[in-house]
Amino acid sequence: MKKKFLAVAGLLCIAAMLFAEVSADETEKAYKILESADNVLAYHGDYSATISLVVEKPNKPKENLQYKIFQRTDKKLMTMVQLFPEADKGNGYLMDGDNLWAYDPISRKFTHTSIKDALGDSDLKVSDVDKSDRDIRKNYAIEDLKEGTLGKFEVYIVSVKATTNEPAYAKSRYYIRKDIPLMLKQENFSGSDRLMSTTLLPKYTKVPAGYVPTQIVTRDELNVGENTQMIMSELNFDNLPDRIFTKAYLEGLN
Repeated sequence: MKKKFLAVAGLLCIAAMLFAEVSADETEKAYKILESADNVLAYHGDYSATISLVVEKPNKPKENLQYKIFQRTDKKLMTMVQLFPEADKGNGYLMDGDNLWAYDPISRKFTHTSIKDALGDSDLKVSDVDKSDRDIRKNYAIEDLKEGTLGKFEVYIVSVKATTNEPAYAKSRYYIRKDIPLMLKQENFSGSDRLMSTTLLPKYTKVPAGYVPTQIVTRDELNVGENTQMIMSELNFDNLPDRIFTKAYLEGLN
């Protein structure tokens, strides 16, 4: 009986260790790693860029999309207008804080939409191109912090769980370089831990304000063979006029 009790007690101890919450020190370290990965990027204030997307889906020809994006990251202001294909030219988005509108130049109407919506027919969500300052501590709880390698880089592996409705996914896992806090990979999961998408960031460019990921590949894990490659070009970090972040600006483009 005593041996059986000790065996059960041992199993319970192991289970408790497996399901133990991350310590306060590890939680704080994980938050600082995520914050460093945000701070090292060049998106602090105003910027503009051209976003070119190549969408690949099984049994379909490659699709090319292109957008011009303007953003004031510290104010959560964003205007995005589609440049290509010609049939969709002028379609746009306007974000002001927690509000996001989609603009249809044919009907000249704005429709309230969600940052979790897909960008065109790609595997990207609008949130994937939004570089607004994020309140990581408000929106995420730390689930795990590990160390490992990804390719030739030593990385921190930080797993988080969404605590508000703002994040696009219930759970995410980030692979962040140790030498320079650049995110190399992001895995996104449902609340039931099903892998939904994987994002790879193989190329960064150094600019005076920080680093910019210039090539991003997002793979749809639910539909085998679907992926979207995003290329960032024509980056500019000059101050933008306030009029760009208005409905009148999108209306005036057509």
